[in-house]
Amino acid sequence: MTRQLISSGGPWEQAAGYSRAVRIGDRVEVAGTVATGPDGAIVAPGDAYAQTLHIFETIERALAEAGATLADVVRTRSFITDIGQADGFTRAHGELFADIRPVATLVEVSGLLGEGSVIEIEAVAVIDT
Repeated sequence: MTRQLISSGGPWEQAAGYSRAVRIGDRVEVAGTVATGPDGAIVAPGDAYAQTLHIFETIERALAEAGATLADVVRTRSFITDIGQADGFTRAHGELFADIRPVATLVEVSGLLGEGSVIEIEAVAVIDT
């Protein structure tokens, strides 16, 4: 089976030796993604809603390179630094996935990489071939 490696060009991918996403067969796994802008700075520090939307834009680009879309997502795993901000995350996730309805997990963690980062998201997609 062919293994397709997808990079977003982020500085941590090369340094840590990982891919933004990997496609094997009909399955695409997207790595934990935080809201990093082109300059490497965290987008919308402290804002779970805005960060969630930005993260899914990054995930959507990785999925597109793998031949998938958000409609192919079957699971999201999300990590938030303050469960009190879950409403912002939930609103953004709901706007994007209201009709797709993947299985989803949200857990509170003590910290994330990047000053001001409050949410990190992973995704799994299965392409209907």
